[in-house]
Amino acid sequence: MMPVGLFIGRFQPFHYGHLSSVKFAMERVKQLYILVGSSQKSHESKNPFTAGERILMIRDALIDEKIDPSRFLIIPVPDAIGHSVWTALIDQVVPSYDVVFSNDRLTIQLFNERDVDVIEPPLHDRMKYSATEVRRRISMHEDWKPLVPPAVKNIIAPIIEKGRFNGLD
Repeated sequence: MMPVGLFIGRFQPFHYGHLSSVKFAMERVKQLYILVGSSQKSHESKNPFTAGERILMIRDALIDEKIDPSRFLIIPVPDAIGHSVWTALIDQVVPSYDVVFSNDRLTIQLFNERDVDVIEPPLHDRMKYSATEVRRRISMHEDWKPLVPPAVKNIIAPIIEKGRFNGLD
């Protein structure tokens, strides 16, 4: 029986590196919960996109990749005041899971301490595909579009046109 997985990220924004990790996870689980972390944050330089925008980015990109939507569920999760509270919050919003997919050191440590299996997906050209690089390129008016799936580009472009990236802290 294939396990149920959990993949956590801020996805500010969702890019090809994230897509590669989701595909890696989907090959190993029957169901994947994708948690959109820091869901309460938006309109900041490190967190420019709302939880709703990030959920649409992920959903649309995965559907474009022909990933069966019945095999994944995208859930927003706000930050918590403390790491043990955060993992408890995850247990409240996700019915059950067997394995966590993450490359984040703290996430790996927190779930290892709880005896949850953690798998580190291979990083897909990390120097190129990072949300930090996408945000940097957007703010510097450089070409960011090759770093994100077309569905994500279609969500981000109108946000840029409306001026959200002008004067972010």
